[in-house]
Amino acid sequence: MKVSDILRVKGGTLFTVSPDQALALAVQTMAENDIGSLVVMEHGELAGMLTFREVIQSVVRNGGTVGSTLVRTVMDDHPLTCTPETEIDEVRRMMLGRHARYMPVMTQRTLMGVISFYDVAKAVVDSQDFENRMLKAYIRDWPVDETRDEQQQAAAG
Repeated sequence: MKVSDILRVKGGTLFTVSPDQALALAVQTMAENDIGSLVVMEHGELAGMLTFREVIQSVVRNGGTVGSTLVRTVMDDHPLTCTPETEIDEVRRMMLGRHARYMPVMTQRTLMGVISFYDVAKAVVDSQDFENRMLKAYIRDWPVDETRDEQQQAAAG
């Protein structure tokens, strides 16, 4: 399974922010849209990621307020990225290795979407559920071994 499979199911809604935008406005966008991250774009290119992790760290540093902080000062300016062709198993390893919950999906310099650790986990579980259903259906339709059935009937009767 590839990242493109997740993006196809997830849809194409993207939320972005400028690095020079006020953190307070970015947090408001995250809250209004019930999302945990924003892609930071500058001049049409990926500049970073802003996640609730960076927001919380900033709030703690500022004594419990967002204040006049800009996105640029708290964003992750070197986020992990992948392509639509990246295999899901590789994405899992990358995300686990960096404790990343969100990953921009890029084709060269074009932002194709963002996948979350939840998206990856859901895709894996859905794939396993499908495989389990197929295996159970295969076992249910297993061809009967007539010789074995005759032997069992003779032994029983």
